[in-house]
Amino acid sequence: MHVPDGFIDAPVSVATGVVAAGAVAVSLRGARRELDERTAPLAGLVAAFIFAVQMLNFPVAAGTSGHLLGGALAAILVGPYTGVLCVSVVLLMQGVLFADGGLTALGVNITDMAVVTTVVAYAIFRTIVKLAPHRRRTVTVASFVAALISVPAAAIAFTAIYALGGTADVSIGKVFTAMVGVHVLIGIGEAAITALTVGAVVAVRPDLVYGARGVTARPLEIRDSPLAPAAPGAVARAEAPAAEPATAESTTAEPTTAEPTVATSRTPEPVAAPRRSARHVWWAGLAAALLCAGVVSFYASASPDGLEKVAHDKGIDQKAEDHAAKDSPLADYGVKDISDARISGGLAGVIGVGATLAVGSGVFIVVRRRRATAESGRV
Repeated sequence: MHVPDGFIDAPVSVATGVVAAGAVAVSLRGARRELDERTAPLAGLVAAFIFAVQMLNFPVAAGTSGHLLGGALAAILVGPYTGVLCVSVVLLMQGVLFADGGLTALGVNITDMAVVTTVVAYAIFRTIVKLAPHRRRTVTVASFVAALISVPAAAIAFTAIYALGGTADVSIGKVFTAMVGVHVLIGIGEAAITALTVGAVVAVRPDLVYGARGVTARPLEIRDSPLAPAAPGAVARAEAPAAEPATAESTTAEPTTAEPTVATSRTPEPVAAPRRSARHVWWAGLAAALLCAGVVSFYASASPDGLEKVAHDKGIDQKAEDHAAKDSPLADYGVKDISDARISGGLAGVIGVGATLAVGSGVFIVVRRRRATAESGRV
């Protein structure tokens, strides 16, 4: 759903750019509360993984394909504020390096693909999690539903933006029907990818999934002490030890009194478990991203995605403009001057994963350090 240059006029492009900039600024502040020393590097990995999976276009209808948007996945894994930043980093790298999504339309794309999908998906996810039983399966099901709805929501948002600033004279009703119709189908693929990914992480490390906090934690088991009284909170005195034969020392020693022993409470404060390293999850995620971008992407559908197809069929692309980065060495997800399509595409994907990982990790580590600095300043 990457909007090219020329689809939306200048005033609306500027307005959405202001909205996008404001959303990114708010997300930078909000991400401080979501990121810690373990999740900051993982957030960069989430951005790289979304970049990689977005290269895997899957067929949804005759002559039409779809790809992951990633807002739901990012919001559930690392939090809604951090999720907006993850998708924004992906869109920036795609626009600058790969000529995918217009540079003048970057505000439109961030507003639509990063902000709308993340906000809608996380709101739906939290609603389901609050109402449903607190089980791991609930997290996976909620992820599926949230991702499914977030994609047509983004299609509706694009239609609204186009109604305000579309450059072609096309019936908004036709745009709405075509966009929502095809993106409902794309949403099914988005939901499947999101649920599988979230479910896989929850199965091995639920503590690393932001949306699973407070949902998948096992209840603390308290074993009653044999000395505990029937009523909680009662005080039980320890039984006095059996009297020993009197000796000279015992007759002169000071008498001792048995101190009362307070029974173990049935609902004590849970002791925080030691934090486990996320290194294995990080390496596994990086391997999956490189595999998707470097190998699996060669087998992705070559059909135009939902927006491209609708734009061509309905005439939205009448005033589309060439991308400012069309001469980039990585334009169209291939390395310039490498004739073998498999090697060219795979290498471009690997470069994209590395660049997105580097930029994303850098952003999130800086955000995390600013939080640590602010906390130390308050102390």
